[in-house]
Amino acid sequence: MKQKFLIVMVKVPLAGRVKTRLARGIGVVAATQFYRFATLRLLRRLSAPAEWQLVLAIAPDVGVTTRMFPRSDRRIAQGHGDLGQRMQRVMDAMPPGPVVIIGSDVPDIQKHNIRTAFAALGQHDATIGPCPDGGYWLIGLKRFPRIPRAFANVRWSTEFSMADTLRNFEGHSVKPLEVLHDIDDAADFYAHRRRCA
Repeated sequence: MKQKFLIVMVKVPLAGRVKTRLARGIGVVAATQFYRFATLRLLRRLSAPAEWQLVLAIAPDVGVTTRMFPRSDRRIAQGHGDLGQRMQRVMDAMPPGPVVIIGSDVPDIQKHNIRTAFAALGQHDATIGPCPDGGYWLIGLKRFPRIPRAFANVRWSTEFSMADTLRNFEGHSVKPLEVLHDIDDAADFYAHRRRCA
């Protein structure tokens, strides 16, 4: 059986470098604290060595040696370019086997969501987890057959991000997952707090 890889795209949680849109609504310190706390909780919750290998794709590249993330997780640098170029790079860097990529700003992700994604890749070429804003919280590829340029010509951080990505998957079977919310701005943040309450 081929190894399964769960890649979490993370940024080193430094003030002014993470969640800048959120910071405009709740302040830089609060946004940075939220990102750090939410990311660490997510990584602890999704650690499952018997089910998949957790890989941290870190930006900036020098952050690969940071002590702000668990030492036990495999780390790679995201490299340069837009989000699509960075996701393609880390996807291509993985050994053979299905790969699921998630962001670190979706605090509602649970292990069962990741299990569902990998199960979908048993029957489909790709799987995607939509966000209400037109983006997506998860993308998974079986990687056989290979989908070249899976993330090309995508208008990132817009309501077209998922539609543009799906256009690259034409001719391949794609399984949609449940809708989850990412935390981009203050409205998302307060809505998340209400859901948690």
